Formats: sequence, C-alpha cells, structure tokens
Amino acid sequence: MPGHGSDDPLAQPTRARIVEELDALGRPAATHEIAAALGLHVNGVRRHLGRLRRAGVVERRVVQGERGRPRDEWVLVRPVASVPARQYRDLSRWLARAIGESGASLGAVEATGREIGRELAPRRARPAAAFREALAALGFEPRLERGAGRTVRCELCNCPYAASVRERPEVVCTLHRGITSGLLEALAPAARLTRWEPHDPDRAGCVAVIAGAGWDAREIKEALA
Repeated sequence: MPGHGSDDPLAQPTRARIVEELDALGRPAATHEIAAALGLHVNGVRRHLGRLRRAGVVERRVVQGERGRPRDEWVLVRPVASVPARQYRDLSRWLARAIGESGASLGAVEATGREIGRELAPRRARPAAAFREALAALGFEPRLERGAGRTVRCELCNCPYAASVRERPEVVCTLHRGITSGLLEALAPAARLTRWEPHDPDRAGCVAVIAGAGWDAREIKEALA
C-alpha cells in the first residue's frame, strides 16, 4: 500500500481522481480518454500518470492507434487507498449473486464465478496479456511464467479480498477459482486449470497452473511487458 504524506502518490488530488477513474473503468484507458473524462489537459494527466507509474500503481501499455500510430494505454495494477471500496462492492455483489437467497453449494458458487469471469474478460487480441490484465485490474498482482510440460504458472502476489477470505475461505476462493476459469473459457477456450493452490491471504502467493492455453514464452513475455 502507498505510504503517507509526500510518499503517497495519491496525496495529490488529481492523481487520486485518475486512479478512481481507472478503477471505475476496470480496463486500460488511453491518456486522452482519462483527460477527457476528468476535464483536464492531456499533458498534465500524462505527468501524473508518470508519477503513478514510478510508484507502481499503474502500468503503461503501448498499443497501435489509428493510422499505425502507437499510443499509451494505462491500467491499474495494484490496490491503493481508493480501490478496496470498489473491490469489496464487487465481491459483495458477486457473492450475493452466487449464493442467492436460499444458499448454494460450492459447485454452484464456482459455476457463477465462471459466468462472471466470462463477463469480465477483456476483448483484446492477445489472450495471455488480456488474462493477466483482468486479474491485475481485480488487484491480484498476477505473475505469469512458463511451467513444466508447456503449462503456464500464474502466481497471485496480492489478495485484495484477504478479510473476506479469513471469514469464508471456501466460498471466496471457490468463487475466485470460478472467475479464473471463466476468464480462460473466454480468452483461451482450450485451456483448463490443472492446479489451484490457495495460500494464506495475508501472505498471498496463490498459484494457478494452466494447461492447453497455447501461450508460448514470447506471448508470456509480451503479457508482462
């Protein structure tokens, strides 16, 4: 989490507004799009985004724009002071949807999670990057690497729902496993989870092992770029 005072990148109100806008969008956004949404000059927004990038709050992606011109897009990559409220609103809504009024089995919770995951999947050409992006937007700080036998290992370096996991680990982790499976169903239909390894939420480091995604080392490297 960011520090206090001058070390906190969100101590500056405009930077806090930028993070809130990216959080509300839930997807990468171009500099000019953020500036237009906030009614600010694009050059000033670009400077603030640079400060947030140096603090590790956002990542910059270079994508091809119109007429072949590259442009910057920005994505929120770790939870900050303004983000947990949104994350917990989403989690509460998802759990209510999964469990329903009369309760539900863990199988039903996972099935609802898969449905939610399919809805959250970014519509991007690079599935490995889109998969990582979706988990990053949720606050999990994912790290992808090649595993044994052409599998992909995804380590989640942060748990944005740690408090809820401590209360109901079987429900929250099952929902998240379903969301991860749903993302894969939308982005890499041939892929499947072969291992799901929850860890202590306060220490994070949960591991998902994916087989059949067809992502080679180059695609994984691009996803991390």
